[in-house]
Amino acid sequence: MIMPRTVASTLTAELHRRGVRRMFGVPGGGSSLDLIEAGAAQGIDFVLARSETAAAIMAATTAELTGAPGVVLTGLGPGAAAVTNGLAHAALDRAPVVLVSDAYPPDVAARVSHQRIDHAALFAPLVKASLAPTGATSPGELRRLLDAAAAPPAGPVHIDLSARAAAERMAAGDDPLPQAAPARAPFQDAEARALLARAARPVLLVGLQARRTPAAARALAEELGGPVLTTWKAKGVIASDHPLFVGLFTGAEAEAACIGEADLIVQFGLDPVELIPQPWRYHAPIIDAAELTAPTPHAEPTAALIGPLEAGAEALLGSRRGSGWPAATIDSLRRQIARCYRMPPSRAISPLALVEAAVAVAPVGCRATVDAGAHMFPVMAHWPARQAHELLISNGLATMGFALPAAIASALAEPERPVIAFTGDGGLMMTLAELATAAEQACALVVVVFNDRALSLIDLKQEARGLPRRGCRTAPVDFAAAARALGVDAEHVEASADLPVALARALASRRPTLIDVPVEPSGYPALLQAIRG
Repeated sequence: MIMPRTVASTLTAELHRRGVRRMFGVPGGGSSLDLIEAGAAQGIDFVLARSETAAAIMAATTAELTGAPGVVLTGLGPGAAAVTNGLAHAALDRAPVVLVSDAYPPDVAARVSHQRIDHAALFAPLVKASLAPTGATSPGELRRLLDAAAAPPAGPVHIDLSARAAAERMAAGDDPLPQAAPARAPFQDAEARALLARAARPVLLVGLQARRTPAAARALAEELGGPVLTTWKAKGVIASDHPLFVGLFTGAEAEAACIGEADLIVQFGLDPVELIPQPWRYHAPIIDAAELTAPTPHAEPTAALIGPLEAGAEALLGSRRGSGWPAATIDSLRRQIARCYRMPPSRAISPLALVEAAVAVAPVGCRATVDAGAHMFPVMAHWPARQAHELLISNGLATMGFALPAAIASALAEPERPVIAFTGDGGLMMTLAELATAAEQACALVVVVFNDRALSLIDLKQEARGLPRRGCRTAPVDFAAAARALGVDAEHVEASADLPVALARALASRRPTLIDVPVEPSGYPALLQAIRG
């Protein structure tokens, strides 16, 4: 017997066709229950998270790693409101996410106020499109909505679905719309090649869009023969041990001397969403090869190659007549940037010593997820990445509470790949309950807690403004005991000599494990000054 095609089954079938194998969320009592069942019939698992924002971060991370849309389900009202930070992460970190919120049917919404908020209005600043499908909605409308999530710049879309509408029979037909001719994007290949032919010292800045085209990025880097810097999300697109890679690019102080020596800046897949809000300090001409023109450019390009990145790289290949950068100069610039990320020794465990201990024992290909906070600077600088997505961070939104949900998503998407979540004590407090999710899903992950009993990055900013230390220090928390109570193995490590053994044991166990490490934060001010200036 052929079951009727409902809205729920049509949607989950289309998601499955696009590669979705897992949905995340905190279900309400409405359409989310229909979608969980319809998904199960399609071979799509459902992962119960402990908060809606963590679920959205898991969905966004899954989308980054698999290329398929990430899917998050919430209840109506409070469930929908609680997902907004995770949705903002998907928007600003360019992840194709499909949010499905429970909804009241229109006739019910017209006569109730309990738990009723305008979901479409709430999400409007964060999503690319919103749809409230019913049985009268065509499958084509659903497909176009999902297409919008993946179109550059990728981002979230919203489906507001009542239980009544989820169960309605959907027509099998389609309503193909005439496709409007796309606006012609600038592709100034002749101008770009002329700039490159004249340049003696080009520098390459690789951004998050290039994670999908690493081969093109490497070919372009080797064509230019000059220093290469990547944004945080693009780390690994050009391997950390590549002879042309010199460091990370954020628009800040650490990389200024290197870029300042360039007579041409080539941007490849660079999205300004990753740059800190500093004035652009360089005067060299810019070639911008990107998927689309940035809505808020940090600097006007001299020549633009807007479209598929492979085409942008291809347009530039063959334009160089040899590099004007001596290998010794590139090596010197690499060491100069690395010095900015050093931290002074301390009697207790320093954040840098903790990162170095993890690097020393982590197997090749181990993925790191990194939370926002002062600890992210040594992790970002010193964690090796030889491929795209070997290091994951929220950089467009730069939200705390990212590392643990992202590590859970990584462990589920690629169970054989080890993953370490680096988080501060503040970020972990925001997501502590997700340790239970990791235990329930038997995730092979390690959570490393930089425990300094403070919101250290905010504490530093408070100190820099000459304000009294107020509101950023926290009471001590026994994270190891809390982790064990939530079903996760845990250790508390206070001696540097014990770190490698504890980390190696945690990685080898293939069980969710937390390592709580009190760290000495006194080196952070010098580090922040060297990097941000």
